[in-house]
Amino acid sequence: MDESPSFAASFDDPRITPQFCQRVTGAAGDYYLLGVVHDHPASVARVERVLESVDPDTLALELPTAALPLYRAYAREGTDETPPRFGGEMSAAISAAPDATTVGIDAPNWSFLRRLVTRLIADRVSTTTARRVISSLGGATREALTCRIAATLTHATSMTVACDDPIEYGCEHTDPPAEQAAHERSHVASVQALLGSVQTADSALTYRDETREHCMVDRLEALRATTDGAVVAVIGVDHLETIADGLSA
Repeated sequence: MDESPSFAASFDDPRITPQFCQRVTGAAGDYYLLGVVHDHPASVARVERVLESVDPDTLALELPTAALPLYRAYAREGTDETPPRFGGEMSAAISAAPDATTVGIDAPNWSFLRRLVTRLIADRVSTTTARRVISSLGGATREALTCRIAATLTHATSMTVACDDPIEYGCEHTDPPAEQAAHERSHVASVQALLGSVQTADSALTYRDETREHCMVDRLEALRATTDGAVVAVIGVDHLETIADGLSA
């Protein structure tokens, strides 16, 4: 991994730090990884500021491909002064990089399903774990299809169809950057402490998320190999280190 601290330090903004913003050098070239907390004002602002500076050729989002049309519709409501009402940092990213090729790199997709089934068979997981994994996939697939239907309705009518309400935090987009950054760091620390107290080894969630991360690394490497311009990925902060390590390996 190269130069990630210096890249983050090039911004005079407390919301842009190596914890959330890294430049990674892999075999195919450089990647800019932006870790985010869904709907958090600090994450939205971080994405907007970095994209204004980097001007990417390719924008990779932790979204399934089926959800992209809806987030593109959300992005059209954003302005220079206000982020889009819905879609959080993902629609804000699309709005901030209108000329970039936007792609979804998250599951569900065929690559993910093949890799997941192969691993479940190789590990000879219990029937209970396999059922839980399949159940979680069903939920993710329904959510992606819901986004696609909502996008269709949004394009066909004069109203914006929202799949869910934005998450509300103890800070706002109008709060000072330092206050937003402190709140976001505190929120991430609390969530990580909670997750650290729960044993997830060999659980359905572990199988699903580790496979998602492997597939996102593969997708980013493929994107990097087909473009000469900057590749920026907007991903959940909990995936940031694992994906950075995978790309730099």
